[in-house]
Parts: sequence; structure tokens; C-alpha cells
Amino acid sequence: MSTASPVEAEPDLTPDEITLVDKPWVTIVWNDPVNLMSYVTYVFTTYFGYDRSKAEKLMLEVHNDGKSTVSNGTREEMERDVQAMHEYGLWATMEKQ
Repeated sequence: MSTASPVEAEPDLTPDEITLVDKPWVTIVWNDPVNLMSYVTYVFTTYFGYDRSKAEKLMLEVHNDGKSTVSNGTREEMERDVQAMHEYGLWATMEKQ
């Protein structure tokens, strides 16, 4: 007699939907009149470990659009990222997606 439980089929989710479920919070860095673009790029490469190309892309979003979503994750992770951005002197907030 088999004691195995029935296998439940996983819902048919796209990778983007899975990411949103797992990481519902985002960190947003806002443009400010103080920090140089090169410094913002430096922060993104240093803290987040982004390569220079991605860091520059995000920095240009901050500069041109006034803000950029720079990370996503759990609420606790985003609280940590926002705090780190503040410590680097950048304006940052978090919000639930």
C-alpha cells in the first residue's frame, strides 16, 4: 500500500510573476541636487555589486526620470537597502509593489 501523498500541480506562473510573489518590496533612489552622477554610480557598484553598465543605467534613470527602482526583495531587505542608501547620503524610500 502506497503512503505517498498526491502531488499538487504548481500554478503556471511566469518568472516575472514568481519574482513579484517572492520579492514584493522595492527600494527607490530619488534624484537630489547634491550628489554627483559618478558618486551615485559608485554607490550602486559598491553596495549592490552591480557592474558598471547596470549602475550607470540606474544612475541615469535617477538623473533623467527623477527616480529609479534599484533593488527588490522582502520588506526587511528593503529596509536595510534604504538605510544603506541614507548612510551613503542618497535619498531613498521603499514601497510595496
